[in-house]
Amino acid sequence: MNNETVRSVPRGRRLLRRLVTLALVSLLAVLLFNLIRHVDWREVWQALRGFSLATLVLGVALVLVSHLLFSAFDLLGRAYTGHQLPTRQVLRVAFVCYAFNLNLGSWVGSVAMRYRLYSRLGLDLSTITRILSTSIITNWLGYILMAGLVFALGLLELPEHWRLGSEGLRIVGVLLLLAGVAYLLACRFATHRTWHWRAHRITLPSLRFALLQASMGALNWCLMALLITLLLPERAGFATVLGILLISAIAGVVTHIPAGLGVLEAIFLAMLQHQMPASALLAALIGYRALYFLLPLLVACALYLLLERRAGARFQASR
Repeated sequence: MNNETVRSVPRGRRLLRRLVTLALVSLLAVLLFNLIRHVDWREVWQALRGFSLATLVLGVALVLVSHLLFSAFDLLGRAYTGHQLPTRQVLRVAFVCYAFNLNLGSWVGSVAMRYRLYSRLGLDLSTITRILSTSIITNWLGYILMAGLVFALGLLELPEHWRLGSEGLRIVGVLLLLAGVAYLLACRFATHRTWHWRAHRITLPSLRFALLQASMGALNWCLMALLITLLLPERAGFATVLGILLISAIAGVVTHIPAGLGVLEAIFLAMLQHQMPASALLAALIGYRALYFLLPLLVACALYLLLERRAGARFQASR
């Protein structure tokens, strides 16, 4: 095999990935258009105005708890790396990164913002990378175990015309559970616990640490699903809402659409339109985006400016 052939393989894979992503985005766009083209937007507006103050207050409380919990993933990163930044600084940075990640994508929020803010607080790149990897593993370990449980036990109620997919979903659930359990077993029984890749060192945590990761990650997904369930006018089952949220999350990752915009709505409409009016469902999802995505982003923007100002002041003082 010559050098041109070797170089062409990655290009072919990138092209294939882009084509698959484009096909998925197009499919979701068509699906969403077909689902909302007959929606009465006046009914959506009325449903939005119909949210009670108690519902909104409880919703904001759930958002606050969820964002604080996700921010605490970086406290696990502090325990894992042993850096000495104060808790308040870690939570501020993690909150800003999570809010930007939700709205602008992982490359902006999780990666770029973390490296910039933590480096200005004095952490080196290796430490920041391990903090980032700990947060990612915590989130997706919780996802894997929660999705595996919901899918394997058949807790997600599929529409009647989707019943043939139930067995396939159960198989996916079992595979996810096996993957999650394999990570936990490795953390408990692996004898070789450290690997080196380029300038980075990867070390398996203890089983206790991994169980804490799994619990925190799973709880955060449950809080997000609970918020959507709260906003729905006709209470769909919590397990159903959680299952749909988990499916839409992975679809959003595959399509690389920031905030999963349109993906979340298309999947929820497709799977719940037989249970409630589309206008009411759209109102709940709009409320969810406003409370969970946009409201924290406004706070994060102000907090980011404050962090940059303080970092600039420290730099001037050190000169």
